[in-house]
Amino acid sequence: MQKNLLTQDYQINTSHYIHRNKHLPMVLWMTGLSGSGKSTLANAISKEWFDKGFHVIVLDGDNVRQGLNKDLGFSVEDRTENIRRVAEVTKLFCQTGNIVITAFISPLNKDREIARNIIGNDWFREIYIDCTLDECENRDVKGLYQKARNGLIPEFTGISSPFEVPIHADIHIQTNKLSISESVDKILQTLEPQILNIA
Repeated sequence: MQKNLLTQDYQINTSHYIHRNKHLPMVLWMTGLSGSGKSTLANAISKEWFDKGFHVIVLDGDNVRQGLNKDLGFSVEDRTENIRRVAEVTKLFCQTGNIVITAFISPLNKDREIARNIIGNDWFREIYIDCTLDECENRDVKGLYQKARNGLIPEFTGISSPFEVPIHADIHIQTNKLSISESVDKILQTLEPQILNIA
């Protein structure tokens, strides 16, 4: 813990942003294997809500690892730190009234619980983007799964590193059974009423 630090208070707080934006902040924490469709759904949902005038931001695993978290690898410890940093940044966006859609494999239940605890239950919605390993491999245009199976990518989730199925997912989407539009509709129908429920 750093000493000599104080939390700064500002005249504009979360309630002011909610009043201006006319919607609540929320985090759509998408978790699933590489190739399951997290980024595709995040892109589609953000477009839908942006077009409706919602304040929405997407944080994507690959993009964040090229900047904020470019110093981290894929060990268990680095994955945990990756998620911790993303959760803290996500919380800051929520405090300024934004809807944040995250697309991170985040394979471990303990790390997703860390994110939930940082962000808070009121804002956090865990969405399990479920797809069979075979289908994820079929979709893999970058050939990452084959490289992992050939031993060229160590600690690759689903091959040489585990993925823990969420225990308490708020929404479960099976992208090998639903189309993109069906998946988007299911998420929007569940969460949009919650986002618009301003007391």
